[in-house]
Amino acid sequence: MTAQKHEVGAIVRDTGRNRTGRVMGHEGPYVQLRPVGGGREWDARPGDLRPATRDERLSADVTAANARSTGRCL
Repeated sequence: MTAQKHEVGAIVRDTGRNRTGRVMGHEGPYVQLRPVGGGREWDARPGDLRPATRDERLSADVTAANARSTGRCL
C-alpha cells in the first residue's frame, strides 16, 4: 500500500493498533496521533493509516463524550 501524507487534524484509523485518532503531526517516518477526545499521543506508520469511516468517527466522539461526562482521562 502506498503511504499518503495525512493532513494535520484529519481523523484516521490506525489499523496496526486498531485505534482511531486525530493527526497531530509528522515526525520522521511516523505520524503522531492523539485520541479524538484528547489523551496521550502515539506514533503510527503511515502505511497503517486510512481515513476513518463515519461509524469510526462517531464511536470515537461517543468515547470522548463519555470520558468527559465521567471525569476520566483517555
